[in-house]
Amino acid sequence: MMAQEKETKLPVGSSCILEGPLDPCSIIILGATGDLASKKLIPALFKLYSNGALPEHFLICGCGRTPLSQGAFRKRLEALLGEGKMGQVEKLTSFLSAVYYHRVDFDDPSSFDALASWLHEKEPEMGLKGRLFYFALPPSLYAKSARLVGSSTLSARKEGRWLRLVVEKPFGHDLYSARELDKILHSYFNEDEIFRIDHYLAKETVQNILIFRFTNSLFEPLWNRRYVDYVEITAAESIGIGNRAAYYERAGVLRDMFQNHMMQLLALIAMEPPASFETSTVRSEKIKVFQVLRPIPLDRINDFLKLGQYGPGRVGGRPVPGYRQEPGVDPGSIVPTYASMKVFLDNWRWQGVPFYLTSGKRLAEKNTHIAIQFKEVPHSMFRNVLGEHIMANRLVIGIAPEERISLTFQTKAPGPKICLRSVTMDFSYKEMGEAPLLDAYEKVLIDCIQGDQMLFWHQEGVERSWAFLTPILERIEDPSCPCGLTIYEAGTWGPRFPENEEAQ
Repeated sequence: MMAQEKETKLPVGSSCILEGPLDPCSIIILGATGDLASKKLIPALFKLYSNGALPEHFLICGCGRTPLSQGAFRKRLEALLGEGKMGQVEKLTSFLSAVYYHRVDFDDPSSFDALASWLHEKEPEMGLKGRLFYFALPPSLYAKSARLVGSSTLSARKEGRWLRLVVEKPFGHDLYSARELDKILHSYFNEDEIFRIDHYLAKETVQNILIFRFTNSLFEPLWNRRYVDYVEITAAESIGIGNRAAYYERAGVLRDMFQNHMMQLLALIAMEPPASFETSTVRSEKIKVFQVLRPIPLDRINDFLKLGQYGPGRVGGRPVPGYRQEPGVDPGSIVPTYASMKVFLDNWRWQGVPFYLTSGKRLAEKNTHIAIQFKEVPHSMFRNVLGEHIMANRLVIGIAPEERISLTFQTKAPGPKICLRSVTMDFSYKEMGEAPLLDAYEKVLIDCIQGDQMLFWHQEGVERSWAFLTPILERIEDPSCPCGLTIYEAGTWGPRFPENEEAQ
C-alpha cells in the first residue's frame, strides 16, 4: 500500500498518504447532523486537510433534515473540531470556509433538485471535477436516498466529471434485501461508482496482512493445513450498544459484525495469492474464500455457533446495565450481542483447519486481533526433560487498540537446567517513524476520492457472505430453534467453544 517517495507539497513524512494529487471535488454528506458524520467523517476530513491530504480545491456540503443556517452548522463543527486543537485555529477557520450546509427532505424530491442547482452554480467557479456522495444515514434510507440522488440532476453525467457513491454497512438485512438494494443502486450508478465501505479494511494492520503474507517467504510456506492448528479472528468491544437500540434490535451481532468485518478479515487471512496487486484480482481471491465456506449444519447448529447477550456487570471498574436494561431495548429481547462461530473452508489449503470467529459487546476489554496458532512440533526429542508437549508458536496480528504484529516462540531460559521460556518478537505501528498514521476513515475517504476500490466490497462478495449467513439467521430467529442464548456478565469474555477457551 505504500507509495514510493515523490515530490509533493505534502508535509514531511506524508509521502505514504498520497500517490499523487487528488482531483478537486465536492464531498456531499447526506446525514451530516448524525453521529457518523460528527464523530468520524468531519474530523477525518479536517485531519486530512491539516496534513495537506485533501485536494487543493474542494467543498464539503453537509445535508440533513434539520433546519440549520450555514453559520449555525459551521459553529457546530467549530465546537466539535476546535476542542483540544488550540494551535490549529487558522487551519480550522480555513477548513470551515469550505464547508456548507443544505437542508434536504427525504420525502421531497424538489429539495434534491435545489441542492443540484446550488452545486451546478458553485462547482464551476471552483474548478471541481467530481462529486462524492456519502450516505451517513440509517440503512433503511439507503434505497430511498439512492433514488432521490439518482433521479435528480445531482447524478447527471458530464464529460470530465466523475460521480461516486459511498454506502456504509450493513448492505441489506439478508440475501434477498441485499440483492434488492443492489438493484436500486445499479439503476443509477455503475459498479465502479459504488463504494461499499468496511472501515476495518482501512486499518493499517489489516492493510498490512497481504503485504506480510505475500512479501515474506518465511511465512507463506507455513500458511496452510500442514502447519496451522487453528485460526482465531476476534473483535471484542467493551462498550455496549449506546444509543443504537433501534438498529441493534433488528440487526444483532451477526448482521452488525459478521456479514462484513469478520468475513473480510477471514478472506484476507485465508485467500490464495492474487496474480497481481490490483483491485480486480485481490477482490476475486477474496470472493473465492466465501465460495468455499462450508455450510453450517443447521440440525447441529449449537456445535458450530455460541450465542450470548450481555447482562449487568462491571467494565473498567464501573457498573454497567445489561442489554435488556438499555434504553429502547425490549425487556424480553433475545437478540444476541455476542457470537462465536466455528467455520471451515473446503479447499486444499485449509481443509480441516477450524477458524474461530468471535465478536461481542461489553466484553472484558477492547481487543481486535487475528491469531495464527501453529501446530506443536511433530516429535519432541526433549520429552524426557520437558515432557510430551511444548507450547506451539503463535502469530498475533493486533488491530485494536494497538496495531502490531507479534510472534511467540520458545527459547532456553538461562541457567544449567534445561527450562523453556516463551519470548516474543514484536512490531508496533506506533514506532514506524514520522509518517503520520491515518485513521481508517481518513484512508477510505482518500481512496474514494482517488477511485481506488481495493478496500471496498464488490457486490458478489456481499451476496456470497449473505448466502452463508442467511440460513443461520433464519434458523436462530425461528422461535422453535433450540439455539441457546447465554446471558454473560458484562466485563467477561462470553461463551466459548471448549477446545478454544484458552484463546483469550
